[in-house]
Amino acid sequence: MLENIIQHFSTLDQRPIERLAFLVGGLLIFWIIEGAIPLFQNQYKKTKLRHAVVNFSFTLIHLLIHTFLAIVIIQLSDWCKAKQFGLVYWLQASIVSTILISFLVLDFFGGWLVHITEHKVKFLWQFHVVHHADNNVDVTTGLRHHPIESILRGCFFFMGILLSGAPMYAVMIFQTILIVATAFTHANIRLPKWLDTALSYILVSPNMHKVHHHWKQPYTDTNYGAILSIWDRLLGTFAHLDAQQIKYGLDRYYPNEKDEDFLLLLKKPFTKME
Repeated sequence: MLENIIQHFSTLDQRPIERLAFLVGGLLIFWIIEGAIPLFQNQYKKTKLRHAVVNFSFTLIHLLIHTFLAIVIIQLSDWCKAKQFGLVYWLQASIVSTILISFLVLDFFGGWLVHITEHKVKFLWQFHVVHHADNNVDVTTGLRHHPIESILRGCFFFMGILLSGAPMYAVMIFQTILIVATAFTHANIRLPKWLDTALSYILVSPNMHKVHHHWKQPYTDTNYGAILSIWDRLLGTFAHLDAQQIKYGLDRYYPNEKDEDFLLLLKKPFTKME
């Protein structure tokens, strides 16, 4: 069983259509769920579909960029294996331990660390703010990242691979889970409060991540995790806010009526923001 899983994920990078199916499938599933049990009745500028098209346009660019990043990821992972470089080789980890170590390191570097860096470094924040400017957070918001941010996140992911020594099967397992987790945490879904709270002790839950999208600091600068909530809890960046108090958007940087202006969102980070 374990060998079959390892074999499947070891070659998943060679099957882009299957990886795209995970992305689209996750979107569709949570799109349906958020329509059935919405957390908020979002007030879209025109329609939910038009909002999705704007956000998905960023994803198409990201997928093009990731095609090139994937080449570097494969080269780094193969180099680590050839040189026996990284935690999984230094610790002579078993397959299960390799998956666990790789997952923890990649989630820290590719999730928490890059995210807090984007919030703390003003130049990088100008690009990340595109994600926060969405006034109607739903499952498609997880796809809304400026191309420059996609490159930055790739660089932090490279660091995670070098430190962990993650083999390709571990990288693919992490990235597959990340795709589903991103859709889940951004989806406009209403979970029972007890369930959301229980999940948030280990995983980033929908309500936990919605706090991060609140328009007002200091809440915007909390809950940076991607999959695991443990980094926020261990490093003092966890915050709780009742879902009914959350308001989306950042009109300090973009007029709220422009949050679906695709060309403005692409160009604005290159101009000075106050």
